[in-house]
Amino acid sequence: MRITCLHTAASNIDVFEAAATALGIAPGVLHHEVRPDLLAAAEHLGYLSDDVAGTTAEVLLALARHADAVVLTCSTLGPSLDTIPHPTPAPILRADEALAVEAAQAGARVVVLCAVATTLEPTSTLFHRVAQRTGATVDVHLVAGAWDLFKAGDLQGYLCSIAKAADRAYLDGASIVALGQASMGGAAQLVSAGPPALASASAGLKAALNAIRG
Repeated sequence: MRITCLHTAASNIDVFEAAATALGIAPGVLHHEVRPDLLAAAEHLGYLSDDVAGTTAEVLLALARHADAVVLTCSTLGPSLDTIPHPTPAPILRADEALAVEAAQAGARVVVLCAVATTLEPTSTLFHRVAQRTGATVDVHLVAGAWDLFKAGDLQGYLCSIAKAADRAYLDGASIVALGQASMGGAAQLVSAGPPALASASAGLKAALNAIRG
């Protein structure tokens, strides 16, 4: 079995490897492609352009030719999947879509946290669409200053700021908090005001396993 992840930050490799271990996925099953230039291009423009989406789709299709499933881990690039014609050589999945499904099933009032401004629109669109299936309400919030910490290399500060935002959301009445970006995964266990926040790495890998087996 081979599951290939397309990341835009190298640090997400450890996030997904840890999630794979927790799920009992054997060592060597996960493979990783890192393309920070794709997110950088979208951030520079302030949105996901057709050109960046097209390049992302080409990369995903190339990876799918040599994998049993491919997981796109970047929320900003998520809508790129809409441009890919079907059938594909292997299932190509959005980690954040799997997260949205899990969150909508887990609580009536879902709060989604994001760190990058360019992911607000695609994340909001995705979570609201999925929530219509269960009747859950969705609020999407940007954690101010968090991404600056991440880009400065202060990963602990980044995760702590996200955990604090999750705690505030629970104190304000959230049923479940979802961490909208893969890089946030380490904050899940730092949350103290409610259940551990849901993370896209675990959700995405479970969806990939289901797609392969199904």
